[in-house]
Amino acid sequence: MTIGPYSLTSLETGRFALDGGAMFGIVPWVFWTRTNPPDERQRITLATRSLLLRGGGRTILIDNGNGDKWNDKLKDIYRLDNTGGDLWSSLTKAGVRAEDVTDVILTHLHFDHAGGSTIRRNGRLMPAFPNAAYYVQRDHWEWSQQPTDRDRASFMPDDYLPLWEAGMLQLVDGPRELFPGIEMVVCNGHTTAQQLPKISDGTTTLLFCCDLVPTASHIPYPYIMGYDLRPLVTLDEKKRILPRALAEGWILYLQHDPSVEAVTLKATDKGFAVDRTISFP
Repeated sequence: MTIGPYSLTSLETGRFALDGGAMFGIVPWVFWTRTNPPDERQRITLATRSLLLRGGGRTILIDNGNGDKWNDKLKDIYRLDNTGGDLWSSLTKAGVRAEDVTDVILTHLHFDHAGGSTIRRNGRLMPAFPNAAYYVQRDHWEWSQQPTDRDRASFMPDDYLPLWEAGMLQLVDGPRELFPGIEMVVCNGHTTAQQLPKISDGTTTLLFCCDLVPTASHIPYPYIMGYDLRPLVTLDEKKRILPRALAEGWILYLQHDPSVEAVTLKATDKGFAVDRTISFP
């Protein structure tokens, strides 16, 4: 897929599993299990896709999955699975080396989005992309330094503190065009100052939905994660963004859906639904 000067490649960085009830909040079990069957521990399978953009003299990576710094206990809790591919094999398949990446846009600093930002080599943590600038919202960075007891487990400082110490982390102040044709849409429902990249050339627009709409099952308004810090804010954000996505024909890139990479929307008498699914070559 090409949008403006950028060629877009969807990257498989691995799978993991989270509690299905937590992923769907107040939605009853009988509804979400129809499309997201849980395992024996009530966990559902989730993807951790990243998006690679090349063009305009840049190689841009949006998020980078869980990374590979996990101990056996956490691997079991989150059912980490890289048998279908990981960040490094996907980059290699795309013909990209770590040294080639010029920019890493981090939607936020939860472990399933920023875990691949750093690597451990010879017992030492270091940035995974040595020539890149990493971008995160300033308000989110400040939140990550003092998270609440409710969301503390989602932040793993080894994923991002080495970036700060190396002077590679750039703090973004609010909604803005970060690069030509790449705008940051800031949302505060899931966490403080999550930034959703919107790539557009005036004809084609793709929104990297991140945790605003993590899977196709989360398109209906009430389908909001129990993980969200401010679920009513998430509801307002969906009511602001999804109607515009429908009206303007946006492509919604679904980071966590295990089988669907992207969709467009249609309106039904029950609200929004998937119109068509889109796969990246």
